[in-house]
Amino acid sequence: MAETMQGLKRSCYCGEVSVADIGKEIVVGGFTQKQRDKGELVFIDLRDRTGIVQLIFDEQSDRAVIAKAKEVRSEYVLLAKGTVRRRESVNHDIPTGEVEIFVTELRILSRAQTPPFHISDENDTNEELRLRYRYLDLRRPALQKNIMFRAELARAARDYFAENGFIEIETPMMIKSTPEGARDYVVPSRVHNGSFYALPQSPQIYKQLLMIAGFDRYIQLARCFRDEDLRADRQPEFTQIDMEMSFVDTEDVLDMGEGFVRYIMKRLKNVDITEPLPRMTYRDAMERYGSDKPDIRYGMEITNLSDLVKGCGFSVFASAVENGGSVRGIVVKNGASTYTRKEIDKLTEHAKGIGAKGLAWVRWVDEKPACSFAKFLSEEELSAILARLGCEKGDAALIVADKDRVTLPVLGALRQICAKRMDIIPEGYAFLWITEFPFFEWDDESGTWVAMHHPFTMPMDECIPFLESDPGSVRAKAYDLVLNGIELCSGSIRITDYELQQKMFELLGLTDEEIEAKFGFLVEAYRYGAPPHGGLGLGLDRLAMLLCGADNIRDVTAFPKVQNASELMSGCPSPIDAKQLEELGITLAGGAE
Repeated sequence: MAETMQGLKRSCYCGEVSVADIGKEIVVGGFTQKQRDKGELVFIDLRDRTGIVQLIFDEQSDRAVIAKAKEVRSEYVLLAKGTVRRRESVNHDIPTGEVEIFVTELRILSRAQTPPFHISDENDTNEELRLRYRYLDLRRPALQKNIMFRAELARAARDYFAENGFIEIETPMMIKSTPEGARDYVVPSRVHNGSFYALPQSPQIYKQLLMIAGFDRYIQLARCFRDEDLRADRQPEFTQIDMEMSFVDTEDVLDMGEGFVRYIMKRLKNVDITEPLPRMTYRDAMERYGSDKPDIRYGMEITNLSDLVKGCGFSVFASAVENGGSVRGIVVKNGASTYTRKEIDKLTEHAKGIGAKGLAWVRWVDEKPACSFAKFLSEEELSAILARLGCEKGDAALIVADKDRVTLPVLGALRQICAKRMDIIPEGYAFLWITEFPFFEWDDESGTWVAMHHPFTMPMDECIPFLESDPGSVRAKAYDLVLNGIELCSGSIRITDYELQQKMFELLGLTDEEIEAKFGFLVEAYRYGAPPHGGLGLGLDRLAMLLCGADNIRDVTAFPKVQNASELMSGCPSPIDAKQLEELGITLAGGAE
């Protein structure tokens, strides 16, 4: 039978016991990490979220107390009262390694079955089992450290924005479904049968309405939901540090964002960030790195070879340029020995899997470089290509020929793969603003132009005359913040002219009826006066992941979903019973209810 805490209250955390406490009587509580029974001597390592402290029971202990200590097993929940004393032998592996607690009173508050895996950071238990017992996995010190760091990050964010005059306002969790790029999670309404709420992909419309309402600086740690494929830095539900400001333009928002980065890095990591943060236009980022979220900690930039191979004897190159595409390449310095023919074949298959027709290559191992296309070019042409690339003996080069929408992202992906394989990515934090995103992007599936960000983004002033005549050239007052190749935030200056907003909806193919049905309330709101405003949403989870050094966003999320958006611990999503379906007016496909 479990004992109670009556008359005994915890006075100290395990990991906070120190030499300053020697001679003091304290009470600690926690989980049993390990028990070692040496006969007349029993040791228990007691663990809580702050760390581990050693409890000791010896020949001076009360017989009943030491008998109880002998009963203790892993993960038992204990409360122990005793005197702090100096250890005979110091354990340098833990912060409390100079002290121990001589226990005079011990209570077993909860007995535990043998857990399905050992609660330790040094275990190789597969992730599926750990996620199935997530409440046990969360006892691991590394995960607890991550979750606590995330909490500190959230508190620091609130402090920074409060100090800068922002008002924290909650926006609704059940909203009207509007097109924002990803699929909505929807909630059926029992009262309004046949109608649905959507869970917010972001508080976008509501924070704009708050600017119209006169709250000129808004902040929220907003829960957001997107029904999209998962990956290492994405969950279907996540937290966004969401902010909006009135009477601003792009520079004002970026300055506020940079101030936040500087504040967070100094407060939480004691790292000084040099301002201003570097900036790069979307076009330059794609041309140089093949990505709109490049990791700029290493080189391996993309080189354009199109002018050198135009009209050459290699038809793959020549036809790509002739058809309006390009020929581009990257060099893997000192990569010739690593990238054997077998390894290059693997890269070729990967390139094909993401859209390329093939991969041309150079391996310069011997005096003369081996080249997959050498027989089609003269020595002078090949020398010019190698010189342009900066490819020397010992290097490998990878070349793709196609439309820019293929060559650039394919080489961008190969650049990341090769950098990891060559282990050339340095430590550190490389922040980067990406600016001047295209307003529109062409959607092959629908055969129409769609908004790259969202339809409330303001086009750059000089691009407005080309909205109808040349939509592909229109750039937006939109910006992303990138850290080490991961997108941290996205934002823009918003359209406040209701006539321009109406035009943007029309250019995106929305009819008057669709505009009224989906955004009528927002368009109408702008008729009553709207200050210029803009903002951004920064991913709290992604930032925590990067600053913790975690490999996956699941490592900073208490109860995460897996690849198929299910939660292994609780078994959600799960069916609901027929009565609930009937109340909601829902009939499942196939006639089942």
